[in-house]
Amino acid sequence: MTSVTVSPKYQVVIPKAVRESMGIVSGQKIQVLTYRNRIELIPIQPMKKLRGFLRGIDTSVERDTDRV
Repeated sequence: MTSVTVSPKYQVVIPKAVRESMGIVSGQKIQVLTYRNRIELIPIQPMKKLRGFLRGIDTSVERDTDRV
């Protein structure tokens, strides 16, 4: 596990191995969430990159009779 240090300006550097494995580039937006007792950083993907990511999903879901 990699650790980082918080700077006096409350900044952290994402280690190179993590940046490369997640495809994070300079200037990219990242969503910051707090969950229980941790901080999560989630890279925001542009909508064009997300096009077609649900291709092949099973849409044969049983629906309630009062729903169309």
